[in-house]
Amino acid sequence: MIMPDLSVNLSEIIFWIGLSYFIGSIPFGLLLAKAMGLGNLRNIGSGNIGATNVLRTGNKKAAALTLALDAAKGAFAVALALSYSGEASAQVAAISALLGHCYPVWLRFQGGKGVATLLGVYYALFWPLGLAACATWLAAAALFRFSSLAALIATASAPIWALLLGYPTMLVLCVSLAILVFWRHRSNILRLSKGQETKIGAKN
Repeated sequence: MIMPDLSVNLSEIIFWIGLSYFIGSIPFGLLLAKAMGLGNLRNIGSGNIGATNVLRTGNKKAAALTLALDAAKGAFAVALALSYSGEASAQVAAISALLGHCYPVWLRFQGGKGVATLLGVYYALFWPLGLAACATWLAAAALFRFSSLAALIATASAPIWALLLGYPTMLVLCVSLAILVFWRHRSNILRLSKGQETKIGAKN
């Protein structure tokens, strides 16, 4: 069983909170849509800045790039913290990067849902968990054709995967991140319950 050192000092925590929040808050979907002439994502589909809404523009390349970059920024923030300060700082970086994506100060705290960034975070922290969460998302998306439902299933499965894969020190983190992602998807949950959620690939 993996039991990494979780010791950390206050100055490290403050540093990684600030840096990881900044990295996570970069709105790649919004920037790519503008650069590729796809319009303002705030006026398209759900108005979200993530890859699912970018896909509603009909540009699969832009959506794929958004997905990759949103995941990469989470992974990058965590990898930096893990390399220089260890496991505890990396977990702090994970939470901060996701908060940055969901609540970027540059966009008046109106950001994305956090799924791609979450998957990147998991991959950088413990790659088997990242792969398991990604596989769960892909399987749920293929089965149900709802990106939001796939995200919720993958997120909810992460704490279980962490235990099954022998990484119990990530349990509290996984539960905390799942709560944040579920909160960000509360409107999707309501639409799913009413049968009004948009399927993957559909345009609004």
